[in-house]
Amino acid sequence: MIMAAAVLWIPLIGSCVAGLISFFNQRTMDDLAKLVTCMCMGVSALIALDLVYDVIVAKKVVHGEMLSWIPLDDRHTITWGLYVDSLSAIMAAVVTIVSFMVHIYSLGYMKGDKSIARFMSYLSLFTFFMLFLVMSDDLLQLFLGWEGVGLSSYLLIGFWFQKESANAASMKAFITNRIGDMGMVLGIVGCIAVFDSVSIPEILSKLSTYDQAFFRLTDHLTINAYTFICACFLIGAMAKSAQFGLHVWLPDAMEGPTPVSALIHAATMVTAGVFLLIRLSFLFEYAPSVKIAIVVIGAITALFAAVVGLFQKDIKRVIAYSTCSQLGYMFMACGVSMYSAALFHLVTHAFFKALLFLSAGSVIHAMSGEQNMRKMGGLYKQIPVTYALVWVGSLALAGIPLFSGYYSKDWILDSLFGYAMEGGSIVPYVVGLSVAFLTAFYSWRLISLVFHGDCKADERVQSHIHEAPMIMLIPKVVLAVGAVFSGVALVGFFTKPQLISGAYVFTEIEHHMPMFIQGLPVVVALSGIVLAVWIYHTQRHKLAVCLVHFKRVAAVIQSGFAIDEIYRKVLIKPLHWLGGFLYHHIEKGLIDRYGSNGFALFIGRLGRVFRHMQTGSVRDYAIIMIAGLMGILGYVVVIIK
Repeated sequence: MIMAAAVLWIPLIGSCVAGLISFFNQRTMDDLAKLVTCMCMGVSALIALDLVYDVIVAKKVVHGEMLSWIPLDDRHTITWGLYVDSLSAIMAAVVTIVSFMVHIYSLGYMKGDKSIARFMSYLSLFTFFMLFLVMSDDLLQLFLGWEGVGLSSYLLIGFWFQKESANAASMKAFITNRIGDMGMVLGIVGCIAVFDSVSIPEILSKLSTYDQAFFRLTDHLTINAYTFICACFLIGAMAKSAQFGLHVWLPDAMEGPTPVSALIHAATMVTAGVFLLIRLSFLFEYAPSVKIAIVVIGAITALFAAVVGLFQKDIKRVIAYSTCSQLGYMFMACGVSMYSAALFHLVTHAFFKALLFLSAGSVIHAMSGEQNMRKMGGLYKQIPVTYALVWVGSLALAGIPLFSGYYSKDWILDSLFGYAMEGGSIVPYVVGLSVAFLTAFYSWRLISLVFHGDCKADERVQSHIHEAPMIMLIPKVVLAVGAVFSGVALVGFFTKPQLISGAYVFTEIEHHMPMFIQGLPVVVALSGIVLAVWIYHTQRHKLAVCLVHFKRVAAVIQSGFAIDEIYRKVLIKPLHWLGGFLYHHIEKGLIDRYGSNGFALFIGRLGRVFRHMQTGSVRDYAIIMIAGLMGILGYVVVIIK
């Protein structure tokens, strides 16, 4: 229990120290802020690895109460507690390791920034809330971590608040995630109504006694309670994990510094939705219609994001849409009850995606802040280490054998094929294969545009191109080791049935897998690589001529099929008009005019009328008194009669 608490609270200590330094604006103490946050994050990562050994290898489950939070009545008290099973331990280790690497990388990337202490404080705070989320033992505590991650992402995405685009992106992420938060709140309320508890272990223990539960809407209309609850939680997961429809905040989040992109897109915020599906998988197993929706949403997201990624010019946006696509893979795995495959891909994805983002940061650093890939080229000579590391990350992302993505992504594809053989649809498997091809294609498109061909930057930028300093290379090398070896090292562990523990279920689909099906994902990925290399090395001019004829179509796809514009016209503009109408005609024109302001105006006018009666003349006062007395006497006479 002490070790689990240390993993959680140590990053918060580092965040508070750095925050105090930034508050007092002591530039001379920035080095102390960097040292404390990195040391705290490193210690937390080491303890998390030891916790993984205790929980998984020694088969222990840490569950204890930290403090009493909200006493409700004699029987119910909401507490703050820790619940660390194999799922929480794995997530804590991945989050702390990747965050530690991002902290170290930030020392070089953010060097010279006037607010680096504040930046390091935000990074540690973000990590704390993510750990708070994954180690929660009840839904309310999980929701607090959920909201904390959203708040931290707002602070980090808008860190460079001098930029209007950064402010807009942070607000967009914050507001979009509020939609998911409403789903989370309704799901938690549904659990309270059905199970009379928010404790995850308690809900699991009660689930077997509630084979059927219904919410009665009217005398003749009911809805399955599990379906309703899981649908609400699915909305929350969609927003956090940027699934289609609620994905619009993710590409714009690239406005934050590159270390923020690596942390948000690799192991923390965007994986929170997948974590929620796995954590509550015991509940989703009772809602088959919601599981079908998860598969459909995941497939649409994976394909949509992969297609849009093909047309991006910004190097960070290519990787951002890649993240969105890989999250779709994880959703599909959860939808077919292969939660272990989803978690496995989450782990491997954290390493190679953080590696790709940090490598993109090195490229941007070398190019004096330039992010447009069409203004790059020929960089493999000037930054060879980054070039090699991008190859490692891309091979893992494409699922090439011996790299981590091969073991996790191909397992998901095998699961989707097994799902089809068990009577499900073959469409998710076909979509998965198509996305594997597109993933390999846009990865090598990025490599070709950035590192090969002629450099298109101006002479001033070319004169400053240089390899990243050692403080930025070391974290990338560590992540590259994870991108290469995490798959082969962990595949045996994730495929063992004893991974089942705590409050979630891993369902294995037994089926005979034909040999050609097993090798098909690799063939598809290699085909994508070969086609990208052929086009961008030998047919680049012909491609440019071809795209001129389809410039408008390419622009629509590049904009994400104009979904942002559709939302703006269908939702945002009408709501702005409605808000303006209510403000000017209802609030100002009706409520203020005839309500509070109108009543105050009436009293003021009435006061001015009575003020004229105060003449200061005794004769006038006597007349008024006599008139009043006569009126009272008249009233009494009428009553007596």
